[in-house]
Order: sequence, then structure tokens, then C-alpha cells
Amino acid sequence: MSGAYMLAVIIVAVIAMILAISKLKIHPFIVMTVIAIAVGLLCGMNTEDVIVKVKTGFGNILASIGIVILAGTIIGTILEKTGAALTMANTILKLVGKERSVLTMGLTGYVTGIPVFCDSGFVILSPISRALAAQSNKSLAVMATALSAGLYATHCLVPPTPGPIAMAGTLNANLGLVIGIGLLISLPATFMGILYANKVAGKIDIPANPEYTVEELVEKYGKLPGALHSFAPILVPIILIALKSIGDFPSHPFGTGAVKMCFSFIGNPVIALLLGIVLATTLIPKSEKKNTLSWVTDGVTNSAGILAITGAGGAFGEILKSLPLADALSSSLLQMHVGVFLPFIIAAILKSAMGASTVAMILTSAMVAPLMPALGFTSEIGKVLVIMAIGAGSMTVSHANDSYFWVVSQFSDMNTQQAYKCQTGVTLVQGITTIIVVFIVSLFVH
Repeated sequence: MSGAYMLAVIIVAVIAMILAISKLKIHPFIVMTVIAIAVGLLCGMNTEDVIVKVKTGFGNILASIGIVILAGTIIGTILEKTGAALTMANTILKLVGKERSVLTMGLTGYVTGIPVFCDSGFVILSPISRALAAQSNKSLAVMATALSAGLYATHCLVPPTPGPIAMAGTLNANLGLVIGIGLLISLPATFMGILYANKVAGKIDIPANPEYTVEELVEKYGKLPGALHSFAPILVPIILIALKSIGDFPSHPFGTGAVKMCFSFIGNPVIALLLGIVLATTLIPKSEKKNTLSWVTDGVTNSAGILAITGAGGAFGEILKSLPLADALSSSLLQMHVGVFLPFIIAAILKSAMGASTVAMILTSAMVAPLMPALGFTSEIGKVLVIMAIGAGSMTVSHANDSYFWVVSQFSDMNTQQAYKCQTGVTLVQGITTIIVVFIVSLFVH
């Protein structure tokens, strides 16, 4: 089948997906699973392959981030029920002031997104987002959108997250240069995301709904947990994940022996977040130890819907990865002479179709690598600009087939329509902002 036909099928499928979820109110798990099967069959895959790919995709995505989501939800539940989330919110607000709480959330995401996957980062930081929203009298939609934007910017543009690292390797780019320029170019994307959060998400009223008020917690426990103790279940996993990322640098800063192996193990997001659970349980006062099991069970129960949706998104993505869509796109778009916009367009189409930013980055960089001389980007800075353009495309856009879309919406009490306005809208703004910045830079250096 032709690439044009497959692309048309995918476009219709995405539209149908959006309508079924937002208008017909059908559960996303059912919609995405059915559409994944339908796309596979319509694009010529045999029935057995379709079923295998759906099961493989569902299993692979849950194998990748399932435990992370479960662990993060458990940590968040304990942080809320013990009052630790409110302690963290109070601490941050004392440092920056209530009037700058949205900026604080966005910049927190920007920093955290460098070593940590955006999905994991959002799960880890969502209790702070909720608590800050409550303490600063702002809608949860504002805080969540700002946090999501900050995490997303560095996730797509700055190593050592896997996507940018893979692109640097594929295009043989200078890793240090990619990190430096990525940090700079991701700043406009972050600030535009924060602006969008204030101006657009700010019009959507979502109550923070903290488990308890400060007064109730003080009355119940005598006092709230200390700041350092409260931050530990979140900060320790982030630091461990960051150390693993640093240890994976080609320069081997921790060597190749026991030290690196140690950091590689404890810095794996699964292990790091399990340690976070252990630290979170130390927050539970003696008077509430009997509730430890029920609180953990609450966290597990709360994650069930997210896991189902995430798995269905993985199934859809696996079907799409099996189609020869990428080759058709690169050959047709090269004829349009769009320069640095070529990698952006390819990545944006793949991202929108498949949902996974990292997959879009890896596929696009592999497609663009042999085209670099034709594009005129063979210098070191030229390679970096192409990487930034691909990263911009991989932001554009996060919607119903993206696990991050559902992580953000479900952990922020957004319905699907609100999530499209907040998450899909902010990622569109971030992607366009980034490619404009890259294009302007390319006019002067390439």
C-alpha cells in the first residue's frame, strides 16, 4: 500500500479517536485499542500480526513505565495523606512568593526534565503541583500545564534524556554542544509554556482538592513533617536518576567499574522510585501506621485507569511503528526544499501519529541522517540545529495516543476536553516556538 494511503488512514483514525473520546465519551482504553486494531487491518497487516502487535505494544509500554506510574502514585498518595505535599508547597512559596508560583512550577519542570522522563517527572512532582495550587489559590490546570511544559521542553531537547542522546549519536553530533544549545533553546519553549498556562489554562477552573487542609493536619498530627523529610521521597529519586544519566555519558565520569554499576542500578527509575516509596513510608506517623496498607492500596487503585490508557496508547504506537510510513514521508518532503523545517515536519507527523516523542526522535534522526548533505547542515552547529528541529517536531503535539497526555490529565483531574486545551495546546505552542527559534538561528549559523 502507498504511503499516502497509510497516512490518510492514520489521519482519519486520529480524528475518530479524538471525537470518540471527547464527544461520544467512550473510555480512551476502548477507543485506542479498537482503533489500533482497525488501523492495522486497513493498512494490510494480517489478523495474527495485528493481535501480536497490540499485545506487544501494550506490554512493552507498561514494562517501561508501569512500575514508575504505580510507584509515583503511591508516593503521591502518602505525601498528600501525611501533609508532606503541603509542607513542600509552603517551603517553595516562602522562597518565591505566591505571585510567582506558576513560574516556579515551570522552572522546576525544566530542571527535572533534564535527567528524568517527562512521564516520571510529572508523576513525581504532581503532589507539589497540587499543593502549590491549593496554597496559592490557583486552578490546578495552571500549575499542571506549567509543570508539563517545563518537563516537556528539556525532555525533547536536552540530553541525557534518551531521545536527544539517540539523535546526537545517530547524527554524530558533539554531545556537549547539543546539551549547551539544548538548554538555551528549551528556555523560550518553557517560558511560552508558562505564558500559555497563565493565559489559557488559567481560564479552566480545576480545584486542587488536597487531602486535608493545613489546619486539619496540624490538629490531626500535632505538626506537619519537616521540609527536608518531606522533599526526600521526590528529591532522592530525581538525584539518583540524574546520577545514572551522568554515569552514562560517553566520557564515563564514574568510570566503568563498580561505582558506575551501582549508580546504573539505583538510578534506574524503577529502583529509584521504589526507594522513594520506602522514604515516603517514613513520613507516616506512628498513630497512622495501621493505615499504611490502605494508603498504598489507594495509590495502586488510583493508578489503574492510567495504566490501562497508557497500555492502549502503546498498542496503537506499536501498530504504527510496523508500517513503512517513515520512508514515504522523507522522500516526498525532501522535494519541497523546506530546509530545517524538513526534520521538524517529519518528526511532528510521526509524533502526532504514534504518540511517543522518543520514538519520533529516533525514527526521524535515522531518516534525516543520509539527507544532511542535501539539507546543507554538515557542520557541528548544523547537526545540533537539526537535532533541535527534530526535538521541536517531537513536541508537536501531545494528544490522546500519547501516554504523557494521559499522565498529565489523570494526575491533574482534567477531563479530555480540558486536557486537549491545556496539554495539546501548550505542546503545540512549544513546538512552534522552538522551530521558529531554530529557524532564526539557522539564518545566521549552520
